[in-house]
Amino acid sequence: GEYLARLGDCVACHTAEGGKSMAGGRELATPFGVLYSTNITPDKETGIGNYTFAQFDRAMRKGVAADGHNLYPAMPYASYHLMSREDSDLIYGYLMNIRPVAQPNTKPALPFPFNLRVLMFGWKALFLSSAPLPVGSQGQSPAWLRGQYLGNVMGHCAECHTPRRMFGQMQKDRWLQGGTLSLFTAPGITAEALAARGWTREGMAQFLQTGFSAHGSAFDEMHEVIANSTRYLTAEDMTALSTFLLGDNPPAPQPLPAAVSPDSGTGNSGGNSAGNGAGNGAGTLDAGRGHYMALCASCHGSEGLGRSLTMPPLKGNSTVRQADARNLVLAILVGLPKHPATQQGPTPLPGMPGFIQELTDGEVAALANYTRTTLGGQPADVTAAQVADLRSAAGKSGHKAAP
Repeated sequence: GEYLARLGDCVACHTAEGGKSMAGGRELATPFGVLYSTNITPDKETGIGNYTFAQFDRAMRKGVAADGHNLYPAMPYASYHLMSREDSDLIYGYLMNIRPVAQPNTKPALPFPFNLRVLMFGWKALFLSSAPLPVGSQGQSPAWLRGQYLGNVMGHCAECHTPRRMFGQMQKDRWLQGGTLSLFTAPGITAEALAARGWTREGMAQFLQTGFSAHGSAFDEMHEVIANSTRYLTAEDMTALSTFLLGDNPPAPQPLPAAVSPDSGTGNSGGNSAGNGAGNGAGTLDAGRGHYMALCASCHGSEGLGRSLTMPPLKGNSTVRQADARNLVLAILVGLPKHPATQQGPTPLPGMPGFIQELTDGEVAALANYTRTTLGGQPADVTAAQVADLRSAAGKSGHKAAP
């Protein structure tokens, strides 16, 4: 039961920052308002201590609480509904034996009409189906089939890595093609998308175990997934999940494209040497190189090769190779938090400072374009206007630059 609860990553959502494990209270921002995770310790007054096996299973797989009210689909029953009853019962047995915490649940902060839980009857009728979930790779081996259960159901990867439609339902025709629920984007993790960024099954297994690989390091919510969930996978299950993500016959990982010519940008990159003007071409990339050497090279190296197990490489980095530069620009603006060492991993990382106060929109665009072209083989198409939009989004989300 403990192992299955880790596969389901229960602790990440049901533990508030600085709070007691599984006692709930974590803020979950959605396009419809703010939800707060619930107390799933066995406390009889504020937790799930009075739930029966059947009531717990109904909550997990049908999204219905013990008293009959509908749960919002932030609880990933759109994935968990295909969980086996045996696994649900084992998780119940584990949760009923952890330390109870007396902590009342926080009511959702949802405006009308989203505060009407009766609407969930309609949502479930439209979007909750017993049909098999889509996949992002091809396979039929025992390892792939086990990985399908681990990734699609227990690990509910699609809940973050699949875009959503206007009512919050996952777009099943774009399964695992990337989604944005918070500030950073969860990138596409179909077999083709992973291969396009150079991933191999071996590299994926190392990443899921340690949070670090030649393709880069885990950050934002993925670091929590690794810290609380995937690092505990058995060797067999690690192989299975990696096999499911890339397929029985993985596409050949694409080599790093050659550095793109400065003239191949698609428009105004907004990053001249003064940091405020417009234009693309060699001048812009020269300005970006200046920012890179001043701000990035001391950690990531002048050639972007990083430092083994301490500083991720930028040359060939999965984030740098993404066609969408959103995560790269955000990393420059707000930085990445320090991840301390934990027992058994993931690999501790020193963090990265944010430059939201030090660099103008044009300077950030120039730095991003230089990094994308020289280390990721992508075009210099980031504009100052795009940076300004992401700067605003970071401010609205409450993100402050990491020190």
